[in-house]
Amino acid sequence: MKKILTAAMIAGFGGGAAQAADDLTLQLKWVTQAQFAGYYVALENGFYEEEGLNVTIKPGGPDIAPTQVIAGGGADVTVEWMPAALAAREKGLPLVNIAQPFKSSGMMLTCLKESGIASPDDFKGHTLGVWFFGNEYPFLSWMSQLGVPTTGGADGVEVLKQGFNVDPLLQKQASCISTMTYNEYWQVIDAGIAEGDLVTFKYEDQGVATLEDGLYVLEDKLADPAFEDKLVRFVRASMKGWKWAEENPDDAAMIVLDNDETGAQTEAHQKRMMGEIAKLTAGSNGALDEADYERTVATLLGGGSDPVISKAPEGAWTHQITDKALQ
Repeated sequence: MKKILTAAMIAGFGGGAAQAADDLTLQLKWVTQAQFAGYYVALENGFYEEEGLNVTIKPGGPDIAPTQVIAGGGADVTVEWMPAALAAREKGLPLVNIAQPFKSSGMMLTCLKESGIASPDDFKGHTLGVWFFGNEYPFLSWMSQLGVPTTGGADGVEVLKQGFNVDPLLQKQASCISTMTYNEYWQVIDAGIAEGDLVTFKYEDQGVATLEDGLYVLEDKLADPAFEDKLVRFVRASMKGWKWAEENPDDAAMIVLDNDETGAQTEAHQKRMMGEIAKLTAGSNGALDEADYERTVATLLGGGSDPVISKAPEGAWTHQITDKALQ
């Protein structure tokens, strides 16, 4: 399996006395997969090199918290979901959203049709699998809006803290589980459950979706003109990578596979994932849509008795970088 190449290494193969590239480290939210294809495309296709950048991409994983990595100086930029970023900001880590490649949310609840659930009105009395660590807040807000308690009982729902797999649905420990349109949903299908035996509820369709996979930096770094200039070039090249990936999904999936040092990913799964990811990045030029941000904040503030944030954030996003990158 091919090793990950930094842009500087690629540039070095051409020889000559090229000017030294500026180093930049990106921390991903999760493992190497098509969810992050735009960055790997920008690396492999030389888009970062063209911007004078030497970008190192660091995969995430179940034991890696992106917010902790960037707080400790282990990365310049991190990919994170906005609920986690805003929660971290309120707790004292001054993360700022500088770009938003993902326009739509891929989060949904996937339910067994045999459970009798055909609409959100049918959730009462059922056990629902929910991811935690900040990912539960859109769900809690949704239940709050429905007037459904999350404390169990015939008039409420039992919340099962779901791990990073789909076992609770396969083993019928839960009527519904949390899935992403591009990943866990297909794991359920691959496990042998037909699509016709499932009912899905997309958070986007329910009006409680929150922004996912944005690019975040530490606020104080934005005051450094040299760092700002690096970010402008990084965002410009990254969005070029994302649009290339949307237009060439199969080729983008193969680039991701080339960069998966674990060998855990498969061609079929990555191509399918890239097809779904392209639907989520479509419509974004990289600039954060303020209306999407306000909807995310409203959802997080509406999470019932234990909201992820206690007040509307200030200074949590900026167009400082995208205004220059997208000129």
